[in-house]
Amino acid sequence: MEKAVKKYWPIFLLPTMAAFLIGFIIPFIEGIYLSFCNFTTIKDAKFVGIQNYIEAFKDSNFLGSFKFTTLFAIVSLVLINVLAFLIALALTQNIKGKNIFRTVFFMPNLIGGIVLGYVWQLIFDGIFVKFDTALKLNETLGFLGLVILVGWQQIGYMMIVYIAGLQAIPGDIQEAAMIDGATRVQRLFKITIPNMMPSITICTFLTITNSFKLFDQNLALTGGEPLHKTEMLALNIFNTFYGRVGAEGVGQAKAVVFFVIVVAIGLIQLKLTRDKEVQQ
Repeated sequence: MEKAVKKYWPIFLLPTMAAFLIGFIIPFIEGIYLSFCNFTTIKDAKFVGIQNYIEAFKDSNFLGSFKFTTLFAIVSLVLINVLAFLIALALTQNIKGKNIFRTVFFMPNLIGGIVLGYVWQLIFDGIFVKFDTALKLNETLGFLGLVILVGWQQIGYMMIVYIAGLQAIPGDIQEAAMIDGATRVQRLFKITIPNMMPSITICTFLTITNSFKLFDQNLALTGGEPLHKTEMLALNIFNTFYGRVGAEGVGQAKAVVFFVIVVAIGLIQLKLTRDKEVQQ
């Protein structure tokens, strides 16, 4: 069997590599090239150098979207991971029906972002109408609405990752700490959290990248209103590319900048958290 695998591995690998090349690598390279061009379709692209990037950074809405997205990512990072970790701690105790609770908390992650956005918009506006306002009329309400929606959707998923990490901690370490007289708080910060760093690395990476890439929830819940003040980076790029005539190149340049930002932040976060992981 092993000899057959070694002999025929190209047959199994090449289709996957071909699909990856055609579906990702080639479009990605072509997208970078188009960010330096003015175009309506890829066949009429005209090279203009870095002009698209200059126009992108001159766009006050793009810079505002970056600030809004960064603030949203920071708040979501803290809120989602703290709540998910606390819920995971609770649901790894001897509680009746804990498997049911795990399922209930995870279920929102299975619902599409567009559906969630419109459902939560109805809920919020049903409340805010009593105060003569609406989600799309107030920047602060729009921000809080996005945080609540995304938190409600993603906390359950991160909870599952944290539960797996908690269950992987050797029980004898906890027992030894208890015998030595360590309190519950001391065990949490000296044993549990250091041994949870691989799970924390995964969850913080997913939270940060998902927050920066957020699109469908933003489109459905606020649509960037009022006056683009709740418009996140992905939605801003979409509106530039499809909502402004002749701005396809600028939208493509924004997309390349967006890619660089997400990759850079993701790599920095991975470096910072991996350095704190405990070697077992």
